[in-house]
Amino acid sequence: MGRKVAIIGAGNVGATIAYTLAVSGNASEIVMIDINEKKAFGETMDIRQGAPYISPVNIYSGDYDDAKHSDIVILTSGIARRPGQSRLDLAQTNVDITKSIIPQITAAAPEAVYIIVSNPVDILTYVFCKCSGLHEHQIIGSGTILDTARLRSRLAEIFSINMQNVHGCVFGEHGDSSFVPWSLVTISGTPVDTYAQAKGLDIEGCGFNHAEIEEYVRKSGGIIIDDKGATYYAVSLSVNHICSCIFRGIDTALPVSTMMNGEYGISDVCISTQSMVGKGGVTGKLLSPMTDAEIAQLRASADKLKSVISNLKI
Repeated sequence: MGRKVAIIGAGNVGATIAYTLAVSGNASEIVMIDINEKKAFGETMDIRQGAPYISPVNIYSGDYDDAKHSDIVILTSGIARRPGQSRLDLAQTNVDITKSIIPQITAAAPEAVYIIVSNPVDILTYVFCKCSGLHEHQIIGSGTILDTARLRSRLAEIFSINMQNVHGCVFGEHGDSSFVPWSLVTISGTPVDTYAQAKGLDIEGCGFNHAEIEEYVRKSGGIIIDDKGATYYAVSLSVNHICSCIFRGIDTALPVSTMMNGEYGISDVCISTQSMVGKGGVTGKLLSPMTDAEIAQLRASADKLKSVISNLKI
């Protein structure tokens, strides 16, 4: 079976996703589409010329018609976040860009699974759900899968442990109202606070402070943008993982942004909780047993996004 991926946008994120998909062997065919055709051609040519040393992949630039028969379409187009700018500040500009793309790409690839990566990702995922005419299960926002990777990497640093032994997620908006449901975080099956105490760390003190860790997760993107101008490696690895779960066809729980239809008392907004992702996109939702306080945080994050949506022209 072919594994064709179309990537809309040839900027840092789109190009790095293309490179990561090619090197990982997850895609057998990659088409990159951008209004700047010369940039898309150069990016794909650069990757293609190294292809003799990786798994076979056909990578090229093209237009929307070349996206036909894509299994996955990844949207990375839009204005990038600048230093000091929040993701929500980008909202109307990138909503307008996304709305201009939707009819062209969905006409070419109506059966594909769509992964929305452009920011503000939760807003644009919502726009895609409302304007594309596609079934909601086909539309996934990358959401807090990147925030979750940042959380896991930070906890692994604190505990000097393999990152794969750290289990937990960031929920809510991919942005300032995100939060960690700490009641669900474990280290090799042990509740994280219990594990920290066993390691002799001061819970909520200088050794292991929930608020400081959440602040680190929320501010990491801004720090990287200040330091090097853009973030693209970690998000590309995260999106590659989503693609891998779709292509493998084995349902995998991922913290991604999807349309809420009453889960946790939340409806008509896209936000990150645990969803099952597999062949065809979203195959179900997991209702994680959060505390009342954590559910309240999730609802507050949803309300913040709804407030932004109410002021947009969609």
